[in-house]
Amino acid sequence: MNNKIVRISALFVLMTNCVFAQQKDSNASETQLDEVVISDSKFALAKEKSGKVITKITSADLKMKQGQSVATILNSVAGVEINGGQSAAGKNLGYYIRGGKSNQVLILIDGIPVTDASGISLEYDLRLLPAEQVESIEIMKGASSTLYGTGAATAVINITLKRSGKKAIQGNGYMNVGTYNTASTSKTIPQDYNQGFSVNGNAKKLNYFASLNSTATTGISQIAEPNESLSYEADRFSRINYLGKIGYKVSDKLTLDFFGNYDKVENDYDGGFDNTGANDISQNHSKSEQSRFGFLPKFKYNKGELVLNSSYNQIGRSYDEFDSYSGTVGYSKYDSRNVNVDAFNKYEITNSLFVVTGAQYQFFDMNSITPYGNIAKESTKFNMIDPYLTGVFTSDFGLNVNAGARLNIHSEYGNQLVYNVNPSYDFKAFPLKVLASYSTAFVTPSLYQLFSPYGNTALTPEKNTTVEAGFETRLLDKKIIFSVVGFYREQTNFIGFSSAYKYINIDGTNKAKGVETQISFALSEKLKWNSNYTFTQVDKALDRLIPKHKVNSSLDYQIATRTTFNVNYQYVDGRNDAFFDGNTYGTQNVVLGSYQLVNASLNYELIKGILNIFGTATNILNEEFVENVGYNTLGRNFKLGLNLKL
Repeated sequence: MNNKIVRISALFVLMTNCVFAQQKDSNASETQLDEVVISDSKFALAKEKSGKVITKITSADLKMKQGQSVATILNSVAGVEINGGQSAAGKNLGYYIRGGKSNQVLILIDGIPVTDASGISLEYDLRLLPAEQVESIEIMKGASSTLYGTGAATAVINITLKRSGKKAIQGNGYMNVGTYNTASTSKTIPQDYNQGFSVNGNAKKLNYFASLNSTATTGISQIAEPNESLSYEADRFSRINYLGKIGYKVSDKLTLDFFGNYDKVENDYDGGFDNTGANDISQNHSKSEQSRFGFLPKFKYNKGELVLNSSYNQIGRSYDEFDSYSGTVGYSKYDSRNVNVDAFNKYEITNSLFVVTGAQYQFFDMNSITPYGNIAKESTKFNMIDPYLTGVFTSDFGLNVNAGARLNIHSEYGNQLVYNVNPSYDFKAFPLKVLASYSTAFVTPSLYQLFSPYGNTALTPEKNTTVEAGFETRLLDKKIIFSVVGFYREQTNFIGFSSAYKYINIDGTNKAKGVETQISFALSEKLKWNSNYTFTQVDKALDRLIPKHKVNSSLDYQIATRTTFNVNYQYVDGRNDAFFDGNTYGTQNVVLGSYQLVNASLNYELIKGILNIFGTATNILNEEFVENVGYNTLGRNFKLGLNLKL
């Protein structure tokens, strides 16, 4: 494996030296400095004024990735590892960024945090969201609790959903079908279906957007067959999504926006891998339903803008699960509610300085019914009230500073303070921007960790500290853009599980460090290429499913006015994993092998501005690899689709 790493590193160095790269990444437009970003101040800010290297996945980038899931799209970003995106569609996802886990990544939809209050770690399930409803994505890495509160310890992923267009009425319909094989199967019949439509418009002061998406897959088992002589039953996955938005412009200063959406996912799943060969279980079935509603008014005045982001989120999850000891199917149900109200104000003190002041209120509760005991929502709840302040200084001579603090006031564990300092300097004499930051974050214990039969009401939040420094340079009129960011992260007060079957805060400090590099070059208007490399090193306590080395590379070619071609390559280094061995009744540690994936897509605009058709081929080399020990992954597959605009 060391030789393979050397070859990959040499390939990356060669790509860097050749600087044969793109300015606007089909992987993610990751370093485009003339963009506008919002993640590091909650308000629109020119990217050259930002002290972060924020990845922006634009609508144009998403068009090049038609047929992919949100998870696989994010997986091409430097420093991001989404585990499970290449497995069966019903497989749980894991988010690993800068050596952290899923509960340390905060996901926002239209600026509003989304969580599953009944989950063990409160993380949001990205399988609920279809990529076709997404307009753009921003990924900001590093501790960001000052602006965003709990969970923003290693990254904030801000997903913006599609909005209404400029016409009074317009529509969009799409459909794609594809194969669904592992590396050892070669079925040619379609087993991956995705279709939907949207209607939107803008009439004077009123705008609206409504969409429907339906997805279904079958064809592979979630658990992997231990040998080729066995054939496990296929685990089906289905999803349906409804989204509605209405906006009303009361005046030039006041706008009122409302949204509502409903998402439902159903899938079959197998028993957890334990090396016994008895994990293929046909009776297991799960269903997740999410309902979200929100009100987002904005008021602009001479010196600033006042925003209120409010939402109500309800998630219900149910499981029919076979119990091998009793020979019966047990039923479990988890219901949770989350209320979020975030009011914040931008006030411009001068042309170079503005402050963001705000207060965020969050409420969580849950109840569950399981064969092993119940939890009542009357006693399983908590709330947080967090006032915060951030100042943003920008200058014409190049100095920019972002600094702030937040006081977290929690109903269970009391108060704590987090803060950040983020200076950067954009040299005007030559194309170089240097940046640095020091930031802290917290991750609150979940309702399950506090109040379940295994809970501990004495838990306090996990704490994170991140230091990062780097630079960004632009050459040849921004045709070449290169950035390097190094980070060092410490986490303390980690919430773990004790031998007494209780959640506890574990003493000690766990560390992660690494480097994220990105290089892009627009060789011509037709030929563009982008590459990124991530190095991550973590302490032993954190070292599970985190690759030390990861490379992404993508080439876009405008074959003709209406035809584009994309090919991308990904290398993922070997990772540590573990499982409970049902034969020895002990935990077994394993090392998963490294793997390489090559994918390609072809887009053709059959009728200009109206009809687009595309085809994709994934895992072209049909590489057999493992994301999680004991589970299947996707082999070579093909997909065809069309997109119609009216």
